[in-house]
Amino acid sequence: MTRLRSDIWCGVFVRRHNDLGNMCVVSRRGDPVAGQVYVEIDHLDGTVSLFTPAPMVSRNEESANLVFQRRFSHVEPAMVRDRIVREVEFDPDLWVISLDLRGDDPGIEVVA
Repeated sequence: MTRLRSDIWCGVFVRRHNDLGNMCVVSRRGDPVAGQVYVEIDHLDGTVSLFTPAPMVSRNEESANLVFQRRFSHVEPAMVRDRIVREVEFDPDLWVISLDLRGDDPGIEVVA
């Protein structure tokens, strides 16, 4: 199955969360067709979590959805910022979505 373009996926994700009352923005735009997407969550308690694309082996071949893994959970914001900076140096086509969310469920498919 064909995967959804990154720009469309990010636009839908941002709109859905903003409609739910969560502050959500695209903080970095990457390649509109096939850029990797990172989701950064500010828990509004001084901690941040980061979701990154899951390895290909953990994805269902039939799914068109993006699949994520939790890279950092409730850590200092500097750790997440440093990780994103390093990743952008390696992959300048990367998208970053920033979401303010008190809970732990951003509504994305996450593998263990």
